[in-house]
Amino acid sequence: MTHFAPHAHDWRAIRAWPFEEAARVADRLAARPKAEALFETGYGPSGLPHIGTFGEVVRTTMVRNAFHRLSSIPTRLLAFSDDMDGLRKVPDNVPNREMLAQHLGRPLTAVPDPFGTHPSFGEHNNARLRAFLDQFGFEYEFASSTAYYRSGRFDAALKRVLERYDEVMAVILPTLGPERRATYSPFLPICPRTGRVMQVPVLERKLDAATIVWRDEETGRLVETPVTGGHCKLQWKCDWAMRWFALGVDYEMSGKDLIDSVRLSSRICRILGAEPPESFTYELFLDEKGEKISKSKGNGLSVEEWLAYAPPESLAQFMYNKPHAAKRLYFDAIPRSVDEYLANLERARTETEPAVAANPAWHIHGGRIPDNGGSPLSYTMLLNLASVVNAETPEIMWGFIRRYRPDASPEAMPMLAVLVERAVAYYRDFVRPAKRFRDPDATEAAALADLAELLAAMPPGADASALQDAVFEAGKRHYPKERLRDWFGALYQVLLGQEEGPRFGGFVALYGVAETVALIRGALARARPGAA
Repeated sequence: MTHFAPHAHDWRAIRAWPFEEAARVADRLAARPKAEALFETGYGPSGLPHIGTFGEVVRTTMVRNAFHRLSSIPTRLLAFSDDMDGLRKVPDNVPNREMLAQHLGRPLTAVPDPFGTHPSFGEHNNARLRAFLDQFGFEYEFASSTAYYRSGRFDAALKRVLERYDEVMAVILPTLGPERRATYSPFLPICPRTGRVMQVPVLERKLDAATIVWRDEETGRLVETPVTGGHCKLQWKCDWAMRWFALGVDYEMSGKDLIDSVRLSSRICRILGAEPPESFTYELFLDEKGEKISKSKGNGLSVEEWLAYAPPESLAQFMYNKPHAAKRLYFDAIPRSVDEYLANLERARTETEPAVAANPAWHIHGGRIPDNGGSPLSYTMLLNLASVVNAETPEIMWGFIRRYRPDASPEAMPMLAVLVERAVAYYRDFVRPAKRFRDPDATEAAALADLAELLAAMPPGADASALQDAVFEAGKRHYPKERLRDWFGALYQVLLGQEEGPRFGGFVALYGVAETVALIRGALARARPGAA
């Protein structure tokens, strides 16, 4: 449990979406006082975790941190796994799929782990979730649906659902088709014979015994099952409402595809006798083709894939940005997110509270801006250096970096060290395969020749600003002002083999003036065989 004393600043005036959300939670608890504020994030471990799932925890933590500035009420964050759900289909991206197919319908915590590392598939995926959360250093409590059901923590709430059965059914049935309506029950008994989660009609309810009676269609026998002790679970919309009621959840996020479910579960929560939590709807992530990311398809980025190319703070930056807007979650989002984080971190060091709380870096670091951790070079700049020098190892990169910044070292600049290592990997896997050089046209060739002469005449030690002036000067000699953008595009395409790049003067300062002159003259020579 975390307890912060709010500052005297007017934190409610901060223009940042986590503070807007936190204010709603603070108002809720002011109207209905309680000992703590409970934030929850849910996880369906039917497939391998993906970044979109973890985005809920990142964002919810940001709201929780903002809440600490608005209220002195202690908080908890519960990461709840719906691991008692039945395995509905075999995911496409796991091994031993034939084995999994034999366990369809059983709770995920009763399905063997196809990876062979944990007692069950549910526990394997729960471990993946916890490993990610721990990497980010989140403060949270992990909760297993199976453990909560079996331990009796939900028993009182399950009995309440049984008592309000007819009212719950009256809410749900109008949302179902005729065929589903005929067999629907909010209670899903676990078959004692097969261990499967059964979707069967409830033939009788016994309130005093807290049991339901249903028919095993394979044997034809009537079965009486307690609704308590993990012998039953609830259909997920009713389960969601029951959990809110049982635990007293104050805040939970969900994706745009669950808007109707939130509305329905909120009605059920009120029927059970509690006010549903404050909710926040975020837009869904899309893959490289613009299609919705699916856990079972595995068509988005995994946590490991993102972190292979960028530090974890960049992922938090991606999650902070415009949560109400759909975004492509693919490899090309990584460099932009890294550089955006670095720029925000640098700016945050010059800002004071409460104004700094409008900076995403404040939310990424939980209100504690680190004294170090930035980088004197952008990720994009490092990628371009890697591209030009064909960097196969970080050591190649450090040779150029130390000449540009003699004080630079992996020990003195740990974030830069991480970025160099990740940039080499990103260059190898994405930049190098996509490089497409083209020859300059006559105008571009003349401008490049002029630039080579201007750079060659620069005094020793010229800084990035002076070098950028030379780049502009060469462009202005051959392009009208409104076409200078074309000049920079030519630099990137002819010299770097890509569509975009950094401020070219900064690149020259890093790569070296003599080396850049040689790069330009080499490109001109290739375009005009025999030219000097």
